[in-house]
Amino acid sequence: MTAEREPSLTARALQEGLPRQYSTILKMGAIAILGLLLLIPLVFVHSILAERLSRRDQTIKEITSTWGNAQVIVGPVLILPYTYTRKVLRDRTVNARVEQVEVDESARARAFFLPTAFKADARLTPGRLYRGIYEAVVYGGTVRITGSFGRPSFEELGETPQQILWDEAEIAVAITDLRGAKESLEVKLGNDVVPLKPGARIDGFAGGTYARIRGLGPQIQTIPFEMALTFNGSRSLRFAPVGVNNDVQVASVWPDPSFQGAFLPVERRVGPEGFDAHWQVSYYGRSYPQQWTDKNPVTAALITETLFGVDLVSVVDSYRFVERSIKYGILLIALLFTCFFLFEVMAELRIHPFQYTLVGMALCLFYLALLALSEIMQLSIAYWTGAAAATVMITLYSAKALRGGRRAVVVAVGLPVVYAFLFIILRLQDYSLLIGTAGLFLVLGLVMYLTRNMDWYTGRNRKPDSTSRVP
Repeated sequence: MTAEREPSLTARALQEGLPRQYSTILKMGAIAILGLLLLIPLVFVHSILAERLSRRDQTIKEITSTWGNAQVIVGPVLILPYTYTRKVLRDRTVNARVEQVEVDESARARAFFLPTAFKADARLTPGRLYRGIYEAVVYGGTVRITGSFGRPSFEELGETPQQILWDEAEIAVAITDLRGAKESLEVKLGNDVVPLKPGARIDGFAGGTYARIRGLGPQIQTIPFEMALTFNGSRSLRFAPVGVNNDVQVASVWPDPSFQGAFLPVERRVGPEGFDAHWQVSYYGRSYPQQWTDKNPVTAALITETLFGVDLVSVVDSYRFVERSIKYGILLIALLFTCFFLFEVMAELRIHPFQYTLVGMALCLFYLALLALSEIMQLSIAYWTGAAAATVMITLYSAKALRGGRRAVVVAVGLPVVYAFLFIILRLQDYSLLIGTAGLFLVLGLVMYLTRNMDWYTGRNRKPDSTSRVP
């Protein structure tokens, strides 16, 4: 009978040494994979956020479509129709043959002249309209516009009009939405007051108002104008720098304006009681001239590029806040999993991957709770309510999973600290990267200090040998 051979040294190493040696590394890998898998629930939460954000935007669009849209004011513009002669080819029969002959033909066009001086003074009265849990920022506005036109010069246009139709001259203003006008609109031209009619006269802009001007002629040198517009709008108000020199002032009691567009105000005052902004803009900052014709028109896109004004924005956009917080979800999961793993290796506990999964799902539910609560209550209250719910749930579970009340207390204290750290990062947008990086350095340093005596091959703490000496 052949005697049984004892396992070799290599076999015993495989049976005893390798599993112990690599068990910690395998556990770390499993936890890392589990943390990445928990990104899937965060993706679902983000998709719910996108759906709610789309519904919010659609609801606000429906509200503002009945009240008044974002307003854009372009003008006033002086429009002079004229006739000119052009050469065209016409078919004529000569000696029983059809030939094309060049003939002179009278055609009609319009010349557009912008004012030499433009001044606007706007006053906005903000408000909020609600539909369900959604709100839209709206305003009622009045704008007083003054200025003057210089003498219309066709020489600068390179045109030789056959006849200028002075009796058909018009002054026009493009404005997005005039549904909020509560009284008859008028324009004062010199000493004459002319009622304004609804209608678009500036190409590329769908809405507006205009008036027919009487008494103009070649002797005119200056045309002063003055008008007041009343309207309802939402979110923003924009002006076009139509004058050679533009002086625009906008004031409101809204405390959180956002100045947007091609030009920023030269003076501004913003406080809890409202804002007052003043623009001074020269025509050198735009790419279109002071006059043009239908034959070589200025497009609406060129004018739109030079718009400037103010947005009445909400103080806090809860959806954007939730969206930014979800981006830090993997950081929150990693910190808590690191804490549980340190308890496991330092206190020689055995925590099952399923227990890690339950804790991770509780962290993911925090973001869903934050999204749901932020729609019906103040954002900071919603954040800390969701954080408290997740902390209580994880702490109570940790008391059993970590087999010790003191370890659960560490979790109960540490989680609010992490949530507070995340809240600070989300609030301080300009310095979030700096503070977040400093916090991660601090956490990594703490982990390195706590595990400085850890023998990662055996998964046990190693006591420093005070008697050892370096040879």
